Amino acid sequence: MRGISHVGLDKIFIMKESSDNKFIPMTSAASGNGVEVRPDLYYYTNQIVNVVMIGSPGEQWVLVDAGMPKCGAEIKDVAEDRFGKGSRPQCIILTHGHFDHVGGLVHLLEEWQVPVYVHPKEFPYLTGLQAYPEPDATVEGGLLAKLASIYPHEPVDVSAYLQSMPADHTVPHLPGWEWIGTPGHSAGHISLYRETDRALISGDAIVTVRQDSLYKVLFQIAELNGPPRYLTTDWTAAEQSVNKLYALKPDILISGHGKAMTGADLRAELGYLNDNFQEVAVPKHGKYI
Repeated sequence: MRGISHVGLDKIFIMKESSDNKFIPMTSAASGNGVEVRPDLYYYTNQIVNVVMIGSPGEQWVLVDAGMPKCGAEIKDVAEDRFGKGSRPQCIILTHGHFDHVGGLVHLLEEWQVPVYVHPKEFPYLTGLQAYPEPDATVEGGLLAKLASIYPHEPVDVSAYLQSMPADHTVPHLPGWEWIGTPGHSAGHISLYRETDRALISGDAIVTVRQDSLYKVLFQIAELNGPPRYLTTDWTAAEQSVNKLYALKPDILISGHGKAMTGADLRAELGYLNDNFQEVAVPKHGKYI
């Protein structure tokens, strides 16, 4: 567990890693690489998951998600390479609080001491109060689904820095962006969207790699999929969330896992997923079916 993160004049802020926090020995061909898809939109692959940095170099910026366990120092170094030594974001926004999206969060908050914005339904998992449902190693899928029992699911505690996403669906420090509720993979999952260039950050509501397949994750085989099967607990909500994202007709997609997708190919694949969700996304068996 990590301990004191920030000492104020009248209080000490204590944070805790999850009780099952541990390095997960997984990687992909994209690990350690960053891609600028717009001058102010950059994503970096940490092992098998993407973190997103919104903002142009030399300007203020926001971090979306916080990577795999034990990756905080790596994300900080990537941020400083892009934005300058000593740079810190205006805030951190979480699409949700699963282990592969909050793995570096405590370390980063110890360094940066910035607000963390998330949907209120994710609060129990970020205040140490409640564990996520256990990953489903019985679900239909590939080897990474079969290994799901090793994935952390206990809560972190970053209560001192936690803030609710604004009720009007604006995004703090990001004019022109809106947040969209996309539950299913988790109860409070959100995605981010910018209408001006139809840029979508989907978290794990949709992903661009078959996340339960070791081969496809390792080599980052690009294909649009529903949320990762072994951690999705509400498939009805997950389908409704895909319906919402399809209606946006995005031109560029950065998802929580896999390579960015763009243009007509993205819209065609998203249309197919939307129209055939039950057949291609929902597993045939598993404890959350």
